[in-house]
Amino acid sequence: MKQIVSISLGDSKNDYEFETEFLGRDFKINRLGVDGDMEEAARLVLEWDKKADVIGIGNIKFPYGIGPRYLIRRHDDKIKSLGKRIQTPVTSGNALRDVSFEWALRFVDHKFGNYFKNARVLFLSGMINYKIAGVMAEYTDNLTFADPVLENGISKFIHSLKDLESYARGANEILQWLPTKRLTSSVVPIKTWNDYILKKAMQKATIIVVPFYNFYEYLKDTTLEELGGKTIITSTAYDDRIEFLKERGVDVIIDTTPKILQKVVGPNVIEALILAALEKPNNKIHDDDLLEIISLQKMDPRIVYPSGVKKRVNRFAFVIHPLSKEFLRKDKAVDFISGFTPPKFLDAVEKVIAYAPPWVYSKVTGIKSPTGAEAEGWLITVGGTPKQMLAHKPEFTYTRLLQAARMAKRMGAQIMGLGAFTKVVGDAGVTVAKKSQIPITTGNSYSASGALWAAADAVRRMGLIKIEKGKKIAGKAMVLGATGAIGSVCCRLLAKAFDEVYLASRNTAKLLALQQSILDETPDVKLKITTKPDRYLSEMDAIVTATSGAGKKILDITRVKPGCVITDVARPLDLSPEDVAKRSDVLVIESGEIELPGNPEMKSIGLPHKVVYACLAETIVLALEGRYEIFTIGREIEWEKVREIYKLGLKHGMKLAAISGVNGVFTDEEIFKVRDLALEARAKAKKQ
Repeated sequence: MKQIVSISLGDSKNDYEFETEFLGRDFKINRLGVDGDMEEAARLVLEWDKKADVIGIGNIKFPYGIGPRYLIRRHDDKIKSLGKRIQTPVTSGNALRDVSFEWALRFVDHKFGNYFKNARVLFLSGMINYKIAGVMAEYTDNLTFADPVLENGISKFIHSLKDLESYARGANEILQWLPTKRLTSSVVPIKTWNDYILKKAMQKATIIVVPFYNFYEYLKDTTLEELGGKTIITSTAYDDRIEFLKERGVDVIIDTTPKILQKVVGPNVIEALILAALEKPNNKIHDDDLLEIISLQKMDPRIVYPSGVKKRVNRFAFVIHPLSKEFLRKDKAVDFISGFTPPKFLDAVEKVIAYAPPWVYSKVTGIKSPTGAEAEGWLITVGGTPKQMLAHKPEFTYTRLLQAARMAKRMGAQIMGLGAFTKVVGDAGVTVAKKSQIPITTGNSYSASGALWAAADAVRRMGLIKIEKGKKIAGKAMVLGATGAIGSVCCRLLAKAFDEVYLASRNTAKLLALQQSILDETPDVKLKITTKPDRYLSEMDAIVTATSGAGKKILDITRVKPGCVITDVARPLDLSPEDVAKRSDVLVIESGEIELPGNPEMKSIGLPHKVVYACLAETIVLALEGRYEIFTIGREIEWEKVREIYKLGLKHGMKLAAISGVNGVFTDEEIFKVRDLALEARAKAKKQ
């Protein structure tokens, strides 16, 4: 039986002794802690010389992974010097540590898919964890290094690998001769400020990288406020450290040291096992040897969920904007001033606010899928109303959307959705998607799905059309704005559900092309195309308005058939409250809004609690699924994507919200009242 002894500079209370098998050989492993006593450590090394097959040195401060060579080699030189005095091989586990750092990150990102994409990562020591930083930089630009704050008491963070390298090469070497650290420990305001900015940096981060050495010192003043919901990357996470992080609400711990034995042991022990099993001196162990053993032994990094529940929080952003100048009055200051100023004041505010840079309107939290996936995000506002967007060239809006995308990336969003009129302007998201550094979706696929979802539910609840299971609805449906992005998909969906569908638009060539395309897919449907929809309104059982009219009159509601269900999917709405009020015997609903899973929290967007617009829901569904990709852009929507996002929505617990109209949510009683009035109107019309 081979003997491994790990002499640790850590606490002796954590000593252990056990037997195990590794690579077909039997081992006895002892850990001997010396409570930081270097002389005792040296004595034990000499005592175990020739008695142990390999000696590991644990709980030491590893050398910097970057900087002047003397700083990097100082530690290795000490180990080599000690090794020359004895015959037993000595290792600190540094070789395995370097390989396992990189392997851990690549393994996690591959296994969980885009785990680190655009994450906000805080390194408490970039100098020590330089190898991790180098790999992490492949996945995200949002890196923050606290080395100047923690090492030299300088109230400044580093935000790039390049700056960290500059700091390591020159600044760190000079700063070690300055009294700044000693000064900050005695000057209370400076130390207090540094503690404050460090805690703020922790709160903003999604991932925090904590060195093994001085683990508790780095995190000594942290609470749930700093660590709650975070992912911690560290090495050799002993049970006491896991409990410490659990008490502070950490969601995930990525332990870069693989757990291959019944106990958690440091890299020095694992590397000692490898040396003893291969019977090679440590200077003869190469990366290829380590890679082969890691592969054969499945030495994967350890993923720990302190709460016992697997957690992953994905991040999104969504762009909103005021739908009219009246929305600007929701700002208390604007509302107050406009109360005693001429009407033109709001016109001036509307023009000025259109030039404002994007800003965060609300943080969104608490979204949780039945699958266990979670999502959080930000609602980012651009100031332009539809009127102002139309008053400028598309590039005006593109610029502000790209500013929003850069802001979203800095905050850690992994995908961004375009809301309301921002997805209509210009080429409907194509240019923004090409130039954005994070994936873009307009949400139009789910908007189309949600619209028909709501329409089908409304028709069913009205009960005026006979619906037989497995058969098409024996009725007529019309789509206004049929050749638009959402309208064309609505046409395709209605063609599969209704016997007869009318396609209405101003562009005759596009209408003809759309008609042929739908007939190729659904040859048994009766299609009629028109540029003058008003003449057919009195025949329609269902109408979908999907134009981008922005305040223009789309249809004459007085000519609509009693009992017709009108689904208004346009934003801004095609039908005004005044128009809707003209017909109490017609059910006018807004496009299908979606109820989110979990207990989402955000500022009001004018909908009931937990309810969001379908375009926002699409962005959230993609985030929950980890699909950080350009999903829906342009004016052509793919039927396959409409179907896919619908299925993904069901998977993640999305529900059709209560049907709402211009005056809020419809109750069953209100729907029945519309139906009764429609029946009365139809009966009256028959008598005439």
